[in-house]
Amino acid sequence: MNTPSFDDIYMELAQKLAQKSHCVKIKVGAVLTQETRIISLGYNGPPAGTHNCDQEWPGQGCARDRKGGCSLAIHAEENAILYAAKNNATIEGATIYVTLSPCLACARVIFTTGIKKVIFLESYAHYKGIEIDEGVEFLRRFKVDVQQYQPKL
Repeated sequence: MNTPSFDDIYMELAQKLAQKSHCVKIKVGAVLTQETRIISLGYNGPPAGTHNCDQEWPGQGCARDRKGGCSLAIHAEENAILYAAKNNATIEGATIYVTLSPCLACARVIFTTGIKKVIFLESYAHYKGIEIDEGVEFLRRFKVDVQQYQPKL
């Protein structure tokens, strides 16, 4: 009998969480774990209590910032980390599963909070049409274990 690995379970959960996003550009989910336990969950979108982009601005989404990114969005990784911090959860040594590899800004936050492993599904560089995954390269340079998810089943 084949049973799913924790990697399979957590990545599937991250994919389901992504569906909760109100972003019209891309939906991203994240699961923050410590060993075999879930510490926190997150998906991308505006801060709680502001706007749901797909409802407020259907079709085009929120205004773009000067670099072309969402002006309101908090990334899935940031939401998971912020929620864990807000609830005094220990993040040091954790693993984060995310449906899109971290951007450079999220990579800095991941490194600074002591997360030791990142497992991602899709490439941020591919999504943005840029040459390299700057966030992945940053994390690897500073010895964070970063892997693209490979289903076990």
